[in-house]
Amino acid sequence: MMLALEPVAAARLPDVGAQAARCLLLELETWPKPGLVSHVDRGSHDDMDAGTFRASAAALGPYFQALAEAGARGVGLGRLRGIGIEAEAAMLAATGGINTHRGAIFGLGLLSAAVGARLGGHAGPRLSLGQIVSQRWGEAVRHGPVPAHSHGSKARRRYGAGGARQEAAAGFPCVYEVGLPALRRGARIARGDAEMARVEACFALIAALDDTNLLHRGGRAGLAFARDTARRFLDAGGIGQPDWRDRARMVHEQFVALRLSPGGSADLLAMSLFVAAWDAGAT
Repeated sequence: MMLALEPVAAARLPDVGAQAARCLLLELETWPKPGLVSHVDRGSHDDMDAGTFRASAAALGPYFQALAEAGARGVGLGRLRGIGIEAEAAMLAATGGINTHRGAIFGLGLLSAAVGARLGGHAGPRLSLGQIVSQRWGEAVRHGPVPAHSHGSKARRRYGAGGARQEAAAGFPCVYEVGLPALRRGARIARGDAEMARVEACFALIAALDDTNLLHRGGRAGLAFARDTARRFLDAGGIGQPDWRDRARMVHEQFVALRLSPGGSADLLAMSLFVAAWDAGAT
């Protein structure tokens, strides 16, 4: 683990990395979650399971902390990108070469850096984490290098979808306008069952997002099916239905049968949980 960081007064920072890793684990420990890996099953994936995701989250915690410390020093996107590259290498080493959290490294990494920027005095204390990301690094994110061979990049080029870079540059609108409101709504319905609230948020994000993972696996038809199916679940009452878990499980099984996996929505669920923990009044 390289983490080539300059000395920083890290004692001022809480353990941002542990919180980010915990949000990845909370996303994993959510079921039914259409097509996605969970503590119950592999979803639409043959090459990864819950153990793979747990190993990945454990490996990434120190890098999220490093990103927070870098943000506290007021660094630019280039230095953050360097830590992100190290984080991806650590993820692949921990998982035997399997991409479990590339999208989360990007999104949660920027949000972790935003926590550091706020606590380090490089951003206004009343700005949301999303606003900090947009103001400090948004333009660089929008015009920075694009990975040539990732599934998301291929889907963006083929279908013209905005993807994770557009979402980050705009301050993560899907987190603030979809994920967080759904977590709040779910919490009111669930009355203490946090997993239920996460299921509600997951379905809401699938219904709203032009998920490049879905475009890669199923094309426009797969994306439309996923969004429409998630929206019908929510319109019927979501987790407020008496038989919501059976209904959600059936949706999950439909996604698995079609090999659909809304990985972008899973990343945004983890980001929504992270923002809820750090932004005052977020939930």
